[in-house]
Amino acid sequence: MFSTTSRQRVHILWFQGLIPYSIAWELQRSLFEARRDNPQLEDVLLLLEHPPVYTLGRGADAKFLQFNPECSDREVYRIERGGEVTYHCPGQLVGYPILNLKRHQPDLHEYLRQLEASLILALAQFKLQGERVAGLTGVWLEGQKVAAIGIQVSRWITCHGFALNVCPDLQGFRDIVPCGISDRPVGSLQQWLPDLTVPDVVPAIIEAFSETFRLDAQLNSIDGDIPEDLWQRLLAGQADSETLTKTQAS
Repeated sequence: MFSTTSRQRVHILWFQGLIPYSIAWELQRSLFEARRDNPQLEDVLLLLEHPPVYTLGRGADAKFLQFNPECSDREVYRIERGGEVTYHCPGQLVGYPILNLKRHQPDLHEYLRQLEASLILALAQFKLQGERVAGLTGVWLEGQKVAAIGIQVSRWITCHGFALNVCPDLQGFRDIVPCGISDRPVGSLQQWLPDLTVPDVVPAIIEAFSETFRLDAQLNSIDGDIPEDLWQRLLAGQADSETLTKTQAS
């Protein structure tokens, strides 16, 4: 049983530097599978930036790529999330929540709306009015899409997540039809706030995400490899020293 009287903890891993997509994908899969096997494990949110890479959802149509991946040196992955093709690059903040929705609300549509709400709440901290568009998933600013969302959920454990364009070079989006939407432009927060950077936005995202999902955030800034003790705790639920002390004293 999950407690309904106190806020659960979410471990936030904020990676410094660029994380290749293949590595982030492997980290997600390990955390995702661990929680499918043991739903009692605490929630995790990975925050990072990728080098330039294109990803297609499991049912995505390759016609939305404006290049032949077999004849291109661009990095392309077909993955398990829903949605069409999208582009990741430096200057875009990517968030991968690994949550057990049974702790929150086991409803896929509501989860998507909560992710949108988190992003809109974060943008409001910069006096930017993020908006939803009826029938579509993501967040827009003055008609330009600044955040994309694509998820996978199995046994109510989530994987993949959101990508917020903070200050990226948008050139790479010209090689695709982003999310399969041809009539709505892609934008970035930098168009409204020219000096804004990803580190500026991370605290706002953490606060907004924690508030939306009613979680207490434990931030871990990762520069290089994930510390082994932290990684084992995330995979196996090994008690931290404070929890261990309380258990021994009880």
